[in-house]
Amino acid sequence: QVQLVESGGGLVQAGGSLRLSCAASGRTFSGSGNDMGWFRQTPGKEREFVAGFTWSGGTPYYTDSVKGRFIISRDNAKNLVYLQMNSLNPEDTAVYYCATRTRGILYDYWGQGTQVTVSS
Repeated sequence: QVQLVESGGGLVQAGGSLRLSCAASGRTFSGSGNDMGWFRQTPGKEREFVAGFTWSGGTPYYTDSVKGRFIISRDNAKNLVYLQMNSLNPEDTAVYYCATRTRGILYDYWGQGTQVTVSS
């Protein structure tokens, strides 16, 4: 049974930074931190992929809107994944969800979410 717990959200001014953390437990698809990623969602919009790792090589990849601003990283020994968010703008306001793969290469499990609000 996989369990994901996000933390680190909050209120920040435009141009500021936040670091989100996700603690993972249980078995994932590959059994490594490569299965972890981040999504976000705002009211009235579909859940959007933000950042993750390729399942095999562990190469970080990002949605275009956050490239150069966000950095995903992991601590395999502690089963933690992070999302460092820099140069935040109000469009980044959303509930951010930690996600993982459990059965295949597609993300299929999410945590409870943590709110990120960026003020202008």
